[in-house]
Amino acid sequence: MQMSQVQLRNDLDELPAYLAGKPALMGSDQRSFKLSANELPWPVDPAVTDAIMAAASGLNRYPDQIGARLVSRLATELSVAADRIVVGGGSISLVQLLLQTVADPGDAVVYAWRSYEAYPIVISTSRARPVPVPLRDHRHDLPSMVEAVRRTHARIVIVCSPNNPTGAAVTAAELDEFIAAVPTDCLIVLDEAYIEFDSAVGRPEGIALARRHANVAVLRTFSKAHGLAGLRVGYCVAPSRITAALRQVTLPFTVSAVAEAAAITALDVWARQRERVVEIIARRDRFADGLRRMGFDIPDSYGNFVWLPLGEASASLDDALRASGISVRTFPGDGVRITIGEPDAMDAVLAVARGWR
Repeated sequence: MQMSQVQLRNDLDELPAYLAGKPALMGSDQRSFKLSANELPWPVDPAVTDAIMAAASGLNRYPDQIGARLVSRLATELSVAADRIVVGGGSISLVQLLLQTVADPGDAVVYAWRSYEAYPIVISTSRARPVPVPLRDHRHDLPSMVEAVRRTHARIVIVCSPNNPTGAAVTAAELDEFIAAVPTDCLIVLDEAYIEFDSAVGRPEGIALARRHANVAVLRTFSKAHGLAGLRVGYCVAPSRITAALRQVTLPFTVSAVAEAAAITALDVWARQRERVVEIIARRDRFADGLRRMGFDIPDSYGNFVWLPLGEASASLDDALRASGISVRTFPGDGVRITIGEPDAMDAVLAVARGWR
């Protein structure tokens, strides 16, 4: 076979790669639990299944180019003008779209670290310049992020709240102060993928911030609280000047007709789904309390997961959990993120952690 002469981009080997969690081994009781992907442990609501099946009958047709029905429904739901909403394939695809729209090659993009693992990947592949700012006590160090924005003349700064993987969240007061301090020519991207799990008093209202500020964009997803991880649909709320530019850059048909129908119906049944979110919050807090009683020092979480900052011991706990049929998301040298799943799964984790400790 002839050797390929196609030239690839010069920095390809330097780009960070997304590393998924390792699969669990089968436990001694022939059970396994997947707690590595921040999914909900339930199937989707029956009404959503019905909507998916109905939409599937039209798969010979292209979906709407911009997901107009979902945009219209979100506009009503959020009290936001439809021209300020763009839908896409999950919130991370919208981060990439914002990068392609706002940042020129070499422009700085500031984000907290450790945060969502895909940020440095999409920043680098967009040929922007990643500027990570270390967390402080597992939380965004917002003053240092402001300093980094000013020092690098960053075009975008990303705030993930609640933060993946540490679970920490910024308060409304902290975010207001941050927005006031960031230069108005820098786009503030507030990634609220886990916002439905943040029940704290003083939680920021991201959509209201996007309505009020000309340099704030808010990202949300149906993958987490709505339980549609397998369909990949999210949305961006931003000033109309930004969303108009996003529509210039985005590929058509990025949200399938099935995903659009499922998301619309998910909004219809949110009252029922909200009960599941409340249950996950309760399980999360019980699980975290159980770990603390064993002596684990873990931060408060406002997502559907718990962060164990174990440093170099992270791999050891990962091995022990995998041997018992439990997969978690481990970041070697930093910590272990455990998604909240079935009660049996959380009990199994506590049993392993008790023995490991």
